[in-house]
Amino acid sequence: MIGLVFIDVDGTLVGTGGRVSPRVWEAATRARAAGVRIALCSGRAGFGTARNYASRLDGDGFHVFQNGASVLKLPEARSLSTCIAPDVVATLIAQARATANSGAHERVLELYTDTEYAIESTSPRARAHAELLGVPFATRPLDSLTAPIVRAQWLVAHADAEATLAESPTRLEAARSTSPVMPDTSFVMLTAKGVGKGSAMRAVAKEYGTTLADAMFVGDGSNDVLAMGEAGIPVAMGNAVDEVKRAARHHVASVDDGGVADALALAMNL
Repeated sequence: MIGLVFIDVDGTLVGTGGRVSPRVWEAATRARAAGVRIALCSGRAGFGTARNYASRLDGDGFHVFQNGASVLKLPEARSLSTCIAPDVVATLIAQARATANSGAHERVLELYTDTEYAIESTSPRARAHAELLGVPFATRPLDSLTAPIVRAQWLVAHADAEATLAESPTRLEAARSTSPVMPDTSFVMLTAKGVGKGSAMRAVAKEYGTTLADAMFVGDGSNDVLAMGEAGIPVAMGNAVDEVKRAARHHVASVDDGGVADALALAMNL
């Protein structure tokens, strides 16, 4: 039996219309009863809807949020997170405000701590993302967050994603992701250098007294490929992009057909 399973969210756990297949919750209950630890491993923040998913999957376990920058143990809120240097944060804020002052609102910056986020834009894309996060939409100054910033994120049109990645500060890791819930948006996530899903997964495995060689990762998007390479049992969703399917040892049904349920069943029988 595989004792630790990491699950991506968008396109893996959550499908069309923000729906999670009932099959998945049933399978998670069986897996936990059998002793399998389940860890969310997502680019989403550790609050709102994603935290609810994590609590339902494994309510007293470790979970990876914000592309690895935020690692939290529920419900203790114990943090193994890594912050971005304050001077880099200041540079990003200046870039965001310069873009806003130019009248171009398609490049929207969000800043995150472990438990909250700030955004100054009132664009439709910013409002839609608050709904996806499962929190009320409210603007606040980007420099008003007092806890350490663990992640910055640009919300951009797909056509602008590559340029945004190329312009990312060299002291940060940059990764692009998408969500079926916001099909017109690319998320360009920025974390401290060396931080990613893989580094967070290693930290979680260590806390559980195991290694990633004995862990499963279930994903669908190109930003999951590196994490899949870290896990001993990489699993691709049926809706996964080709490079994820090539990186996988096992393949399951698509997200809308509850493929994560198949992956959890596999974990209990390997």
